[in-house]
Order: sequence, then structure tokens, then C-alpha cells
Amino acid sequence: LRGIRGAGQASRGNQGFLQRFEMIYPSNVRFVQTPMLNIGYEEHGDASGFPIILLHGFPYDIRSFDGVIAPLVEAGHRVIVPYLRGYGPTSFLDPDAPRMAEQAAIGQDVVDLAAALGINRMALAGFDWGLRAGCITSILHPEMVAGFVAIGGYSVQNTVQKEQPAPAFREARMWYQWYFNTEQGRVGLEENRRDIIRHLWETWAPTWDYTDEAFNLSAPSFDNPDFVDIVLHSYRHRHMNAPGEDRFIEVELNLAEGPPVTVPSIVLRGADSGLGAPSQDPSADERNFTQLVARRIVSGAGHDLPVQRPDAVSAALLELL
Repeated sequence: LRGIRGAGQASRGNQGFLQRFEMIYPSNVRFVQTPMLNIGYEEHGDASGFPIILLHGFPYDIRSFDGVIAPLVEAGHRVIVPYLRGYGPTSFLDPDAPRMAEQAAIGQDVVDLAAALGINRMALAGFDWGLRAGCITSILHPEMVAGFVAIGGYSVQNTVQKEQPAPAFREARMWYQWYFNTEQGRVGLEENRRDIIRHLWETWAPTWDYTDEAFNLSAPSFDNPDFVDIVLHSYRHRHMNAPGEDRFIEVELNLAEGPPVTVPSIVLRGADSGLGAPSQDPSADERNFTQLVARRIVSGAGHDLPVQRPDAVSAALLELL
């Protein structure tokens, strides 16, 4: 891939990074191997309980769900919170594998994670990239998903056809995506990633006051040697400026049609999202989620809704289950 750093270089950095990461989180992280990845995750609750997988997005990590877990554990559930590819201790098994992260890949990672853990049925909740992975898992493998909390609504992309330009105010909110499609964006993310990420946190949840302590709990996850390549590929593939994996060509063609999510779902939207106030009109969500149990605009929540209103996420999961 032109412009994507050599995978071998990233792999050589993984071992030292993992050692540093495990010094920070020595007892909480477990690992499981899928066909592509060594996935780091945290697990909580009764191992025999019904499983719930919580999926974070960009630019966040599993700490976004810390406030969601306790009510689910108290209800007897098994809660699994994985680091997505390119985040935290998750790494590629093949040092020479291209560092790619199209939407179909992160959806497949959820399916592979469940299979590696011996899970054939589960509930999902996700936001941002995790929302997209949850949508794709639910669309392609509805038999696996007992319920889905879609934080932000329908998020499947059309990566086959060039999108039409959006109004200026919407394009302006997507500045980071255009930035990551440039070489300057690569250098910026390599050299100033914490500054960029903190800025995105604060602008996407403008009514929330992030502490340095909260940010510093997640910041080590963005030092993953694959992080920059994964982020760049995700946004470049989305805008048709980088190739995807051959194994997902048919999947992406299918997803480009905008297939609905057919599993029981609750859509949560943050009332205070810096990416734009949610529409009061439920028709799009009703069309995209054919078993829509509820649609809620959650006050006091920005884009990363589980951070500000974890109670809304746990309550929605328990309602579905």
C-alpha cells in the first residue's frame, strides 16, 4: 500500500509496546487469537452468563465502557470489552500483513472474536467504529446477535461509489477524515496524536469536561505501533483512496446497498454531540432497524455516549435481554 508504513516495522515495535502496556494494565488484559489478530480484551462477570460484547470507536478505547459494566455484571451477564485492531495490546499475528481496517474487516473481527471465545450468540453495543462493526455483524450474522444497542444509529458505509459532497458545515465537521487522507495527516497523527485525539474528544462532546486523568487512562492505547496505519487506512478506504482486502470485495458490494439491521435493536443518540444534533425524526432509524425496540435521544451525552451516560447503555442492553 502506497503511504502505509511497512508491516514489519510495525511488528518489530509491538513486543516492546506490549511490555510497556502490560506494566500499566498487568492483571486485567486477556488475549485470544483469531485468524488475523491477537486480540486484547477485558472480561467481567460470570463466565457462564449470557455474553455481551462492548465495542469502542475512534479515537477511544475500552475505558469508554467502564461505567457500563457494573449493572450488566450484577444482572448475571458475561461482559467482554475488546481493543479493536490498532488499539491497545491488540496486534496482528502476521508481521507482514498489511495494516488494513476497512469496515468489513472490523465487522469480521467481532465474528472471529466470538468464535475464538466459543460464543455463538451474544448481545452487542458499540459507538463510532464499534457501532459500524456491530451493524455489520448484525447484518451478516443475525443468528449470532440477540440484541444490539446502536449508539449513533445506522453506520454502514458505501465504499463502492463516490459519495456526493455534503453541505459545508457537515464537511467541516469531517476535517479529520480529509486530513488523514493527506501525507500531512500521516505526519500529524504520528507526531501529534494525543493532541489531535484530545481535540476530537472535546469537540465531539463539547458539554463534557474531560480530566487529564481520564484521558491518560486511554492514551497508552493510541501508542500501538499499528495505530497510525490502521486509522489512515480506515479513512482512506472509506473515501476510496486506498484498496481494501480481496476477501471483502463481495461483502463491501453487499454493504454498499445499505442492508437493514434485522435484529432487535435500541438506537441511542447523544443530544449534545459535537458532530451535530440528532434529528427528531425517527423514520431513518425505523427504516434501517427493522426490529427497532426503541429510539432515544439521550441528554447530557456527546458522541462518546457511554462515557457521559453509561446508565443509558446498560439499561438498553438489559431491556433487550
